[in-house]
Amino acid sequence: MKGLANYFFEAGMLKKMRRTGYPFLGSGGESVADHCFRAALIGYSLALDDPELDAARVALMLLHHDLAEARTGDLNYMHKQYARADEAKATEDMVDGLPEAVAGQVRALVDEFNQKETPEARLAGDADQLDLIVELKEQQDLGNPYARHWIHYAVKRLGTQAARDMAREILDTDWTDWWFEKNDDLWVR
Repeated sequence: MKGLANYFFEAGMLKKMRRTGYPFLGSGGESVADHCFRAALIGYSLALDDPELDAARVALMLLHHDLAEARTGDLNYMHKQYARADEAKATEDMVDGLPEAVAGQVRALVDEFNQKETPEARLAGDADQLDLIVELKEQQDLGNPYARHWIHYAVKRLGTQAARDMAREILDTDWTDWWFEKNDDLWVR
């Protein structure tokens, strides 16, 4: 049980770990945990549309895919030009001391995500990018002129048709539509 307690505290570091690309964008920001949560929702939702995919596995991959960043920190695209994180070692050190059932699943989920060989892993990788696209679209709608350049490249990284279709819908939707659109009665009361 002690190993699990340590694991839960370590995973909690992702709530404090800031994603490091936003200073380059000039606006926005989120924790690694924020990112993993929404990416898991995106991946799960998209996987449900395909009966051949294991939607729960997609979500689990996305909840685990950045766990190593509790030890390595978040390296953005610029940082990765100069620094390398040994995420495999970080993951192995993280699961050391866990019950083998848990350690084995964490390893398997992270490996599957990183190898991108299964349809679930490919969709999970796209959900990872779609979460970024959602965040960038919000920043664009709020007036950041650089967000559109980042969106351009994030969309190019999408590999599945479902993700490309979702990206188009995200880009055609104002970030406030979920609460502002068609809610005249809310604002008139």
